[in-house]
Amino acid sequence: MKAAILTRYDKNATGLEVRDIPIPTPAADEVLVRIHTAAVNPLDNMIQRGEVKLITPYAFPLVMGNEFSGVVEEVGASVRAFEVGDRVYGRMPLSKIGAFAEYAAVDAGALAHVPDYLSLEEAAAVPLTALTAMQAFELMDAKPGQTVFISGGTGSLGAMAVPVAKSLGLTVATNGNGMNEERVRALGADVFIDYKKQNYADVLSDVDLVLDTLGESELPSEFAVLKEGGHLVSLRGMPNGRFARRMGMPWYKRMLLSFAGRKYDAMAARKHQTYDFIFVHEDSAQLERIASLFPADRPLTASIDSTFTLDQINDALAKVRAGGSQGKTIVRIGDFQ
Repeated sequence: MKAAILTRYDKNATGLEVRDIPIPTPAADEVLVRIHTAAVNPLDNMIQRGEVKLITPYAFPLVMGNEFSGVVEEVGASVRAFEVGDRVYGRMPLSKIGAFAEYAAVDAGALAHVPDYLSLEEAAAVPLTALTAMQAFELMDAKPGQTVFISGGTGSLGAMAVPVAKSLGLTVATNGNGMNEERVRALGADVFIDYKKQNYADVLSDVDLVLDTLGESELPSEFAVLKEGGHLVSLRGMPNGRFARRMGMPWYKRMLLSFAGRKYDAMAARKHQTYDFIFVHEDSAQLERIASLFPADRPLTASIDSTFTLDQINDALAKVRAGGSQGKTIVRIGDFQ
């Protein structure tokens, strides 16, 4: 089978090798999935550059790719939830990625059934952003009636986080390019701030929750609009001691990340706020639940920006690195429906 391989960490992210490797054999608790579509995320570039090796170290050669959809080809001896022919999607387990390939052996605990109304192309764009939103709001202990600011809500994460937040009963504020305002409001945003016309820090105050998608440069402003005692969860900031403890890391990593994240913990402490970093993990039950959060008249949707082939994987990664997308970049791998 063809697969996109990383042979070493590369700070310049110069590219993956597409080559033939054997089709994997699923273990007893795994499912062999014939991959139809994989989605490309900033995480893929971060892994390539070695930016997450402290959290999850990988051995080489490494089949890349974190998010996918496909069809069950074979099930392991102990798998009961899936059958051959099922349409499935998922976020690859942290310890064993490999979605940029024609086949993948995936732990059944990382898979969910694709809702009937989603195509396999659309389904591939859902898991990582949906699980990120779900796990972030769970970590925040979000309650109906609270207000959340989702920074940079016009990208692929915003396209999922906004409707998930609304399904949980939250009031949603976000910012981005004004040309996307109509689309984002249609997803459920209550407040949209055009960053070219206004600074969200001048508009918002005392929000209950902040979901940061922009990282270090925006964190001071995000803490400023967060109320005293509020909770900020970041996808792009620095891991801290709370994250290390939550992930069950050994003592030396807890010490190291406590030191690395001390700047953000100090920002939070000024107003008795809470800072958390999130690194989304696989969760079959959460992914199955996603579709049930959306009413029948406003079903789960997926925003797709552009489509590439597996042979164009490095172009797809470059597209994501460049930013400015209005949805997910996907890689069509299988030629079946």
